[in-house]
Formats: sequence, structure tokens, C-alpha cells
Amino acid sequence: MVQLEELRDLMYSSDVPATVGGRARIVLWYAQNRPKKEIAAMAGVSRPTVDLWLSRYESDGIAGLLDRKRGAPREQVPARIRARILAATRSVRPQGLSHWSSREMVKFIARTEHVNVSYHYVAKLWRETGLKPYRQGTFKLSRDPRFAEKVADVVGLYLDPPGGAVVLSIDEKTQVQALDRTQPLLPIDFGVTEKRTHDYVRHGTTNLFAALTVASGEVYGECHPVRDGVRFLAFPKNAVKPHVGKEIHVIPDNLSTHTTPEVRQWMTENPYVTFHFTPIGSSWLNMIEIWFGIITRQAIRRGTFTSVKVLITQIRDYISHWNVDAEPFTWTATAEEILAKVALTETNVRKLVANNQK
Repeated sequence: MVQLEELRDLMYSSDVPATVGGRARIVLWYAQNRPKKEIAAMAGVSRPTVDLWLSRYESDGIAGLLDRKRGAPREQVPARIRARILAATRSVRPQGLSHWSSREMVKFIARTEHVNVSYHYVAKLWRETGLKPYRQGTFKLSRDPRFAEKVADVVGLYLDPPGGAVVLSIDEKTQVQALDRTQPLLPIDFGVTEKRTHDYVRHGTTNLFAALTVASGEVYGECHPVRDGVRFLAFPKNAVKPHVGKEIHVIPDNLSTHTTPEVRQWMTENPYVTFHFTPIGSSWLNMIEIWFGIITRQAIRRGTFTSVKVLITQIRDYISHWNVDAEPFTWTATAEEILAKVALTETNVRKLVANNQK
């Protein structure tokens, strides 16, 4: 017997999913003697789906139209095998390979544990635990004896600069290549990516000197054919000109061209300019490096340059475009957080060295 009122309530209830209301409509339409073929067309489902919900309603009533709760998934892989996969990922290198893939891990588990698991399971386990053996990062521990002091100094300028002072992050991006493809680029089109030849012709290089104003995000840049102490000294002189009369703090790294006697003499003659050197081997602490990464991705790496002059024009155009609506980078890491992370890395390195010496 069809429960018409209950079905109508189910159709218009806001407490059940729309799919359940659609199943109630199928039953009501069938109760109105509509053909199943017509019901399928009206409901936008297949004929077997109509038969399914009519059968469910006939056997279980209204409850048959509701979504059934699914039981918890079965544990298909023993906890011991799960732990073995995680341990091998972190401490064992696959024979003849530089890193694990999910399929190689499947072979390793089958060979050593005599248990078959799918590579889908291995990949899911890696996602759940945050393991990424297919990726690799870089690190370098600074041996600067004043590392902590310099970190605190530079980060302090980012997070709490002196009132009214200007902070400039400066560096050079050296040997920027003017690469030209051997054949014309194929432009982007609907369903087609831009394409370029894999081979190229080198037309020379330039060196990009850049200064980032930390407070505004604006960039001042110059391109020079060589990088030496004379050209470096000329660069900060030009970079600080717009800020004459203000206290200026400059953040460079420890290249020898940044510490020549001429540079030190200029600093002595201009006491309103103070250099704050990043620790040795820690250029990542220099905020201009962030901008260098951006210009590389957006204007240089995929560029095609028929000459160094064309490359320099592209760089200048990019800087002008950047400064139209420049925004400052937001530095969030405190000196304490950086030092704690470096200390943890040093501890891990010492443990690794100790284990390898056993």
C-alpha cells in the first residue's frame, strides 16, 4: 500500500537530501500508473534505477528510500605492514634508485614481507602522513660564528624597522642568460599550450642589481655586463638617492664585492647608511631573493631573447610594471623560530653523521 502523505512529506522536507525526495517522486508517479519508461525520463534516471527504488519501497517502505549507512572500511593492510612502509620510506634507499616511488615500495614489501599491497594504498598512506619521497628540498647550515646575532638583526629590520627609516634589501642576480629558441614559439590556443623548442642559442648574459624597498615592495634595478666592486658601489649610491635625508638600512649578503675598502669608505662618509649583512651562506634571509624568484618565473625563464639588449629591456619593463602596484612582502618568521628550526636541522645532521660512522 502506497503511503501518499508520507511520500509527499518526504518530497518537500528540508531535513532530507534532494536525492531522497526524488526517490519519493518516483514512487508517487508509479502510484499514478505512469509507465516506468516515462518515470525514468521525468526523473532523469535509468530504467533500472526506477526498478531499484520501487523494489526498495515495496520491501522496506519509506525507510527503503533513505540512504543506508555504510559500515566502517575493513582494515586490509595489517598495522605491522603499515609501520614497515613508513619506516622504509624514511630510512631505506631503494636499490639502484635515488628515491622511492609507490610502485617500488609495493615491490619492496612483497619481496621482504611477502605481503601484497596496492600502490594506491602506499600513495594514500604517504599523503596521510605527509611523506613526500618524490620531492626534494635543499638546505645549508651557516658556519658564521655570529649567525644568531645577524639573524636577529636582519629579522628585526623586517618585523620592527626603526621609525621613519628606510630598509633596502639588495643583491645581484648574476649571469642572467639571453636565450633564443632555434624556431619561433607556437602560441597558446584553445586546448593547446604554448610550445617552444627544447634547444636554444645563447646570446650572452647580464647581471641584474636590484634593491627592494621593504616597506613598499618597490624595486630599483640596474643591469651591468660584469659584477665587481666598482659597479656594486655605484649601485647602492643610486639606490639610496630617493631617500636622502632619511636613516637608511641596507641588507646585503657577504660577497667580497660588498665589503671592499671603497664600500667601507663610502659608508664612513655617509653615516646615515648602515649595512646589515646576512649570515655567511644564508642569502635566503635576504628578502630580495623572493623577488628574484618571481621575476625569473614570470619574465625570464620562459622568455625568448634575440640579444642581451632585448633581455635588459624585458627586465626594465618588468620592474616598471611591478612598481605600478607594488605591494610589500609580509615577513612572518621571528628570529627565535628561525634559530629553533636551524638548531633542529643541526641536530638531525649530527645524528645522521653519527649513524653513518657506526
